[in-house]
Amino acid sequence: MYIILTIITCGIYGFWFIYTMAQDVNTACEGDGDSTTGLVLYIILCYITCGIYGYYWQYKLGNRLQSNAYRYGLSFSENGTTILMWAIFGSLLCGIGPFVALHILIKNTNAICMAYNQVNGYGA
Repeated sequence: MYIILTIITCGIYGFWFIYTMAQDVNTACEGDGDSTTGLVLYIILCYITCGIYGYYWQYKLGNRLQSNAYRYGLSFSENGTTILMWAIFGSLLCGIGPFVALHILIKNTNAICMAYNQVNGYGA
């Protein structure tokens, strides 16, 4: 769905997704002494570094999700290095690696956010 909506909206959905993902992770992982940068800084730093910051952002996000999983009784085998390897070297696999990396980030973010909602009594 992410891919389709990003294509249909000419990339705008991808930026909105990064914005909301950063907000959700910052909320669910609050108090860990770390912060996931938001969209404006993400865009600026990606532009300045010719896209390299995007890999760093994913790497940090993967590590942050894994290190906060224990707070909610979860355990993720994937960390920032796994994300980085899929994003960079997975590109050699017909270009599907970055999509696998994004899938892992989305899956782990969803798990953390669902656990956060359960612990805090939100939702059904």
